[in-house]
Amino acid sequence: MKQEIYTSTKELYDVLCKLRHDVLTRGDALFQHWLPHIQRTRFVYSAWNLAFYLALRCHDLRKIQRSLLPLGLSSLGRGEARAITNLDAVMASLGRICHEPEDKLIPYPQTKRFFYGDALLAYNTGRIFGTAKPGTRIMVTLPTEASEDGGKLIHRLVAAGMDCARINCAHDSKEIWDIFIKYIHQAEKKTGRHCKIYMDLGGPKVRIASVLLRYSEAKVFPGEQVFLASGPISSYPSDYTGNIVLSCSIPEVFENLESGQPVLIDDGKIRAVVESLTEKGAYLKITYTKPNGGKIKNQKSLNFPQTRMDISPLTQKDKEDLDFVVKHADSIGYSFVKSAADVALLQKELKKRCGKSFRHLALVAKIENREAVANLPEIIVQAASRQPLGIMIARGDLAVEVGYRRLAELQEEIMWICEAAHVPVIWATQVLENLVKTGLPSRAEITDAAMGERAECVMLNKGPYIVEAVSVLTNILQRMETHQYKKTSQLRALHIAENVFNKDTY
Repeated sequence: MKQEIYTSTKELYDVLCKLRHDVLTRGDALFQHWLPHIQRTRFVYSAWNLAFYLALRCHDLRKIQRSLLPLGLSSLGRGEARAITNLDAVMASLGRICHEPEDKLIPYPQTKRFFYGDALLAYNTGRIFGTAKPGTRIMVTLPTEASEDGGKLIHRLVAAGMDCARINCAHDSKEIWDIFIKYIHQAEKKTGRHCKIYMDLGGPKVRIASVLLRYSEAKVFPGEQVFLASGPISSYPSDYTGNIVLSCSIPEVFENLESGQPVLIDDGKIRAVVESLTEKGAYLKITYTKPNGGKIKNQKSLNFPQTRMDISPLTQKDKEDLDFVVKHADSIGYSFVKSAADVALLQKELKKRCGKSFRHLALVAKIENREAVANLPEIIVQAASRQPLGIMIARGDLAVEVGYRRLAELQEEIMWICEAAHVPVIWATQVLENLVKTGLPSRAEITDAAMGERAECVMLNKGPYIVEAVSVLTNILQRMETHQYKKTSQLRALHIAENVFNKDTY
């Protein structure tokens, strides 16, 4: 199919003039709305650029991009870190090609303006993940056994290239976390390499609290029925004839659960739909399992992707863990954050424990649900206005929540928005998973790891071959850094950007 372009350079220039006026008007209004709330000077320019980038991405720019290419001009596909500067440079050249009057020409931006956003992103990356090396950093989730071998595993990980150690507060204990941290500092001294400490708050993960089998094994097939109890496991309807009864770790999900809504079990390995609701819970009909059935196990995840969840992302356990975390961590991972209000809630708790010095503690917001994606700009502004910020694309939970078909698209959008705000991104979940678990990578995951170079940090999960995986990933990232930096993109209108300007908040 023939792609449409503006055949007249004058018409293209006029279109760009209208575009620039709209971007400046809407972008400045959004920035002025944010400005009074920004308490961190380093974020002011980033917020300014983010506002203009969002205004720019409310437009479908693909026809403009195609029209600029034959003129040898930038297609605007690399303007995230410098939205207005990039647009002005294109218009300055195009205006001269069109022989516009001197008094109407846009001046070429200063060279330093092109690279200021990149410098800010590099600074923010170093602030959270360390400055020991340039390029993409490596984060590794520490397994329990790393506390049981006298520090040997952690030493090997740091020596192999681990830049940041992840301690998952959903597992282990403060005593084990303390051992992890002691071994990390020992490894730093022995290797001469610095390793940042990132501690992940567990958050309100919805899980199967218990499983009751009435007459057979915990295996299900499509078409079968299970009952999800809203109370104790023994509290199910007397007329229920199925085999399996489940209870939920967070029964508040029933407050907004409705018939017809999907329920995903064990990260979507088993899928069901709510058939009907009773006072005692919900009848679920199984809609998908593997061909040989699916086994329902205790403590496996439950996801309700179309159900509104009025649950605080900060649990009582998280608040107790914070007392330890603020004393030892360089950065805090915030699970299941959905809005700027959620970020403010954590910042309030941090201020209670640290006073104003909480602003030196980096925050990593984990993007793992629909609401977080839709509210990403507001989450960034609330967080980065007060403290260093990173964003983790938690691809496991995000894929379950939005559907695997949309995952690739959304992770691109998240990376665009974050680069515009000069916020570093963590590429997480199942990176080199086969290599970590079996010692042999799949071809597809090598490509995925290489794509991760576009982020500022790549996270590996625990497994028996984790040291080998760190070495392989280090090599892949070093090779890819010589081939690409970020990406050039086709710029259709972004729903995230449109959502910001559709809200009556500025």
